[in-house]
Amino acid sequence: MPGHLSASQITPHRDRYIHELLTFCRQRSISSTGEGMTAMSQMVIERLQRLGARTSVYTVGQSYPFIFAEIGHGPRTLLLYNHYDVQPARREDGWQHDPFEPEIRDGRVYARGVADNKANLLFRIQSIEAYLKAHGELPLRVCFLIEGEEEIGSPHIERFVQQHRELIAADGCIWEVGRRGFDNRPLIYLGMRGILMVELSLMAAANEIHSSWANIVENPANALLDRLRAVLDTLSDSAGRPTFGGLLDELPQPSATDLELIERIPFDLATFQVERDVLLRADVSDPRDALRRLFFEPTCNLCGLSVGHGALGIKTVVPNRAVAKLDLRLPLGLTPDLVEARLRTHLHTHGFDDVHVQRLGALQPARTNPDAEIVRVTSAAVQTVYGVEPIIYPTMPASGPMYELCHAQGIPALTFGAGHAGDNVHAANENIYLDDYFQALQAFGDLLWRFGQS
Repeated sequence: MPGHLSASQITPHRDRYIHELLTFCRQRSISSTGEGMTAMSQMVIERLQRLGARTSVYTVGQSYPFIFAEIGHGPRTLLLYNHYDVQPARREDGWQHDPFEPEIRDGRVYARGVADNKANLLFRIQSIEAYLKAHGELPLRVCFLIEGEEEIGSPHIERFVQQHRELIAADGCIWEVGRRGFDNRPLIYLGMRGILMVELSLMAAANEIHSSWANIVENPANALLDRLRAVLDTLSDSAGRPTFGGLLDELPQPSATDLELIERIPFDLATFQVERDVLLRADVSDPRDALRRLFFEPTCNLCGLSVGHGALGIKTVVPNRAVAKLDLRLPLGLTPDLVEARLRTHLHTHGFDDVHVQRLGALQPARTNPDAEIVRVTSAAVQTVYGVEPIIYPTMPASGPMYELCHAQGIPALTFGAGHAGDNVHAANENIYLDDYFQALQAFGDLLWRFGQS
């Protein structure tokens, strides 16, 4: 079909594209430590230049490089957001092999970062390349924004947007993630929850001291932890929702369209529990209610609790500090600033002035209208290539800088990618299916054509 990208037009490049994917995954790029970040950013820049894209590099303060690239011409502009950084990984975390030595087994590529986000980054570049080889030119202008800080909360992206807003102006955006669901149907998410990450800390009256004095010096560890537990008991209910500051009373109700989308989502709690190897909360029994919670309710999650030295190795001291780390996922209606202010007020009014609050990161929630043109076009492209209608989720339970980059700029955004329900993102043995990779690559080519015509 004229303008579309067929499987036969991709096949001649298949081996080279797989080799590129393995090469990308072999390069470490851990933003939390800085390991390999310079080499990875250069690798991405060089690949975009081989594509023929006009490429620029920006930094904001002490940020890792923001890579901007553009290619093609047309009445519409499509923005592609990705990141080149990955989560840390060690073999002893449960990997079957070195996580930065990718392996192909049973049709899957196993490597740190392959699902999040290097496969999604690379198949879009390769799809454009295959499209150009097949058709000579693109039917629209495509812009890439690729950052190196997504895995540490994108702390500089808001400032980048403020300084370079004209670069990212677009008619639609394809976000970095994407996958098939448990029933193998492709998923499209129309937004993301926001997040507030905070650290609550308590200091004992005495200084930290060498543990050789433990015979005669009081160890405050238990008292500090008990005090922190008392604080935490006041912050959330049995469903893991924040109960402080009347936040739950301010949540908007899901719209009729949102509820209709939920009804169309196949979600089996037993399958989810087995696939993820987790225990469900005692009051979670109805899948529709579970989805409503995931999309439209906040969380108050304890993700770390420690006293004294919690890193690798041993530090022989009598400790004097205890720390609790929280992440709060925020649906539309709640902002990080509002939640942090209510948290501080709550601690003061409940007599916890000795608790120090430090913000570790924050992102706003974002949503896209289901009627947006980019939603229609992506759905049609997916159905054409996959042979099934995608499942549209009103939002994603996870978080990312979609508000800062897209929502606040009036750019409709959605997710579409090469992952699957068992891709183990952020966990050991992260993986994708190669068949999914090439289907996504082909569908993206179809998306380019359709969005250029609309």
